[in-house]
Amino acid sequence: MTMVTEMLPLLAELEFNGNFALGLAGAGAGIGIGMTGMAAASAVGRNPTAFGNILTIAIIGMALAEAIAIYGLVMALQG
Repeated sequence: MTMVTEMLPLLAELEFNGNFALGLAGAGAGIGIGMTGMAAASAVGRNPTAFGNILTIAIIGMALAEAIAIYGLVMALQG
């Protein structure tokens, strides 16, 4: 606990600029797309006849997750 309280002033001095936002957005998009793909593969494994419906929903979910990375890019370009 004391190490955390010693690091707080250091963390307060850091500037979280657009690059940080882009990194977080990219990481979030990667995690989201990975989780969507994992869930889609698991769902197709459980019910192979619903492949078309699952694929459609997975593509929409992946597109929404990728949109977060685009928002992060816009924030990074704004400064």
